[in-house]
Amino acid sequence: MTRPQGGPQQSSRLFDAAAEEAERAAAPLAVRMRPRTLDEVVGQHHLTAEGTPLRKLADHDAPMSLLFWGPPGTGKTTLAHVISLTTSRDFVELSAVIAGVKDVRAAIDTARRRLGLTGQQTLLFIDEVHRFNKAQQDALLPAVENRWVSFIGATTENPFFSVVGPLLSRSLLLTLEPLSDEDIVIVVERALTDERGLAGTVVLRDEAREHLVRLAGGDARRALTYLEAAALGLPRGGVIDVETVERAVDRAAVRYDRDGDQHYDVISAFIKSIRGSDADAALHYLARMIEAGEDPRFIARRLIVHASEDIGLADPSALQAAVAAAQAVEFVGLPEVRINLAQAVIHLSLAPKSNAVIKAIGAADADVKAGLAGPVPAHLRDAHYPGAGKIGHGHGYEYPHDYEGGIIGQDYAPEAIAGRRYYEPTQHGAEARYAERAERIRAILGESGHSGQPGESGESGHAGRPAESGEPGESGHPGQSGRPAESPHQDRS
Repeated sequence: MTRPQGGPQQSSRLFDAAAEEAERAAAPLAVRMRPRTLDEVVGQHHLTAEGTPLRKLADHDAPMSLLFWGPPGTGKTTLAHVISLTTSRDFVELSAVIAGVKDVRAAIDTARRRLGLTGQQTLLFIDEVHRFNKAQQDALLPAVENRWVSFIGATTENPFFSVVGPLLSRSLLLTLEPLSDEDIVIVVERALTDERGLAGTVVLRDEAREHLVRLAGGDARRALTYLEAAALGLPRGGVIDVETVERAVDRAAVRYDRDGDQHYDVISAFIKSIRGSDADAALHYLARMIEAGEDPRFIARRLIVHASEDIGLADPSALQAAVAAAQAVEFVGLPEVRINLAQAVIHLSLAPKSNAVIKAIGAADADVKAGLAGPVPAHLRDAHYPGAGKIGHGHGYEYPHDYEGGIIGQDYAPEAIAGRRYYEPTQHGAEARYAERAERIRAILGESGHSGQPGESGESGHAGRPAESGEPGESGHPGQSGRPAESPHQDRS
């Protein structure tokens, strides 16, 4: 009797291959269409072009520790997958949403054993790494430091605030940008024709393509998800038009008028009308967006941004009005919430204007990016724990509430930015009172010898600190009867 060729091992391999094929077939379109090489990656040319650090690391199969920072759908996970394929590393993916220290250590231990037994390196990819707390991020440090794994972390949050310093300093930070409309078109067209995607089984009308691109908002994953939903159930050769897309995603196409005004044109005119104090024009554009089916949450978010960007402390209540309108969007919804949005639009349009806030944070941000971020002065450092005083932390700190007016001249800014003035208030509306108070405070702080004067800010053009919102009083912070302590043990330390 002849024995079957291959035996159990061959049967197992056939079963595994069939399982992988079934898994690929069931995967979402966005997963099936992931690029396989850096050359297939759409967008992010500043990262994937020849000669860039990422390309060099991939081409030379070098050990790496990377942080990808960018909005959702810009290709962070995709780039990590491509690098693992390019460098033949074993790819291990963890999500910081559900993983913990135990999972991280298990992945690292497995990677170390694989490296010792086979010599194969592991690429450990952690999505949403900003969701890890300090202890969880610290657990990665030995593996990154000793190169037991190549590490890639993805985050949608600013890593300078969400990633611990030691991990940030050991990693190359790469910033991903939202994809352009042209990039999204390439992604959609590739999915329509590629064998891994829809393989030419459906036809996408031009106006439907434009609508998909608009809905995607620079997010490739969203574009492919909507395309897949629109194609679902269509026969071979079926046509996807605007109505098909609308039914699939349950969102109306944004058609602002017969002349073809685009979404971005109308929102731009809306914002500029508010900035220009034309309430009537702003209401017109608001009505056009609502009638066209624009998401009211998008409108509310723009109002919140511009309450600070274009009004600021000239009318501190403008931000409150914008936030209240955004809350009304959630509590009330359309059609009634159009009344709340209209009230906020009128308030912001008629309010006195100031761009001092955005100029202040812009100047401060420019200094930080230029490297002007020296150590925190010793007397301001945390001094509540045992031994802090022995290393000088908190020594010499003057508690402002012990002094008349609640202000005492002492150094607050790092030495690197001594003399910088960022907030330069206007004389518009309520900000005129803040301007007067800011100068009085700066005069007191100047007694310490490090408070800047107008014109001493170098390239930034600003310095000092912005007054807090509220009505200025004769002492303490404007509009506040007192300020809560940061924590009980820090009141005087």
